[in-house]
Amino acid sequence: MTTLVTAAQIAQLRRMVAEPTITTYSDALLTTYIEAYPHLDEQGELPYTAQKVNDDWIPTYDLHAAAGDIWEEKAAAIAQLYNFSADGGNYSRSGQYEQYMAQARNHRAHRMPSTMRLHKSPKEVEPSVWIANLPE
Repeated sequence: MTTLVTAAQIAQLRRMVAEPTITTYSDALLTTYIEAYPHLDEQGELPYTAQKVNDDWIPTYDLHAAAGDIWEEKAAAIAQLYNFSADGGNYSRSGQYEQYMAQARNHRAHRMPSTMRLHKSPKEVEPSVWIANLPE
């Protein structure tokens, strides 16, 4: 299957996650992150209809959601950093983790809006007689 993710989207995600080279995140890996967040296109088409690919869907992805995932992954990789005191000075190494998590929160806040349809269960049955004001 060919990917629908464009080189421009990969480049944009690279800028969003401050990874200018392919050293840590290859184009294929970034494509995987992007493809995890297909979204409703400008025509209102969903990427899938009834368990099959919708051929009318214009490839639209939520890059902020993908960026949030990557920033959280980067934060997890350095979570073991800690603050310590040595030689009369205080060293704060946890600041990097906090900055990575702040970036993750920022991108999560900018995700594309989404909706979901809720179905009430069990269905309410309309009573045949209005009983709210009947005497007990």
